[in-house]
Amino acid sequence: MKFSKYFKDNLYKLVVFVVCYVFNLLIFLAFKVGKPVIISSSFLYIVSFLLILLIPYFRKRKFYLNLLANIESLDKSYLVLETLSKPEFYEGELLYQALYEINKSMNENVRLIEEHLQDFKEYIEMWIHEVKIPLSTLVLISNNHQEQFDKKTKLQLKRLEDYVDQVLYYARSENAEKDYLIKEIDLVKVIKNAGLKNMDEILENKIDYIVENVHYKVLTDSKWLEFILGQIINNSIKYKKDMDDSFIKISVLEKQDKTILIIEDNGIGIKKSDLKQVFAKSFTGENGRKGSSSTGMGLFIAKNMCKKLGHKIDIESVYNKYTKVYITFSKNKYYDVLK
Repeated sequence: MKFSKYFKDNLYKLVVFVVCYVFNLLIFLAFKVGKPVIISSSFLYIVSFLLILLIPYFRKRKFYLNLLANIESLDKSYLVLETLSKPEFYEGELLYQALYEINKSMNENVRLIEEHLQDFKEYIEMWIHEVKIPLSTLVLISNNHQEQFDKKTKLQLKRLEDYVDQVLYYARSENAEKDYLIKEIDLVKVIKNAGLKNMDEILENKIDYIVENVHYKVLTDSKWLEFILGQIINNSIKYKKDMDDSFIKISVLEKQDKTILIIEDNGIGIKKSDLKQVFAKSFTGENGRKGSSSTGMGLFIAKNMCKKLGHKIDIESVYNKYTKVYITFSKNKYYDVLK
């Protein structure tokens, strides 16, 4: 709270003071009042004016400075009311009450929006589960009656199933902590399941699925990790080179304080300009523009889920040579003790 602006806002008080002082001085002169009385009266006038001007300033200054400082320091500025004491001057009380009513109204609107979003989320999840039943039936029929379903039809069914799963996991990702269970799991089982789920596309694209040195245990949720791994494998298949020796290699690097799952392919790679944005929502990059099936959501959801699970995911790539994805699992000694 700057005094210069405060003084400018109260300039009318100075005008009133000067007018009153001049009028009072004229009265003193008209009645031939002595100089000592005029001087002492003028001194009292000036002191009174300064007190009237400065006392409210210092009363308000502390409150407003505290208000501005708290707003700047808070990540969520709308919570500033919780950090303030009720002011002892009338204008401050009005502002405090106004902030209270605004905050109350905002909280009510946020609550209604959250309820609507929750209802919509629940509907989407219910709809997806309902859709998955006939979709799974179609997949099962196509596998049991392969002579009636060509490879292209089966491929489109698989893609449809993957996209439905992606929507489901994305819908749940905001409240994923309610849906996952962290426990010790065997990496080899998750890798095997992810490979089997994508086996038709792996075989169709003549890709070698290589698994080496993966007999390790990590702390994670197997369902979520399988989904994350599936998104990475799908990308490796989608962006393979047109050659006969394509491969997807999965291995594990064990260190003292962490376990690193490595998914490597020799596909078309990622350009350096796109590498920093591959985890951004809906980002498809130059590779995605070459095909029509890229949504840019797979790695975004994978990154989000790794963060929720306490894992780290990184990508290393050289364009037209290879891509490596690293998923790092920390070793939790506290869990080992309680286990």
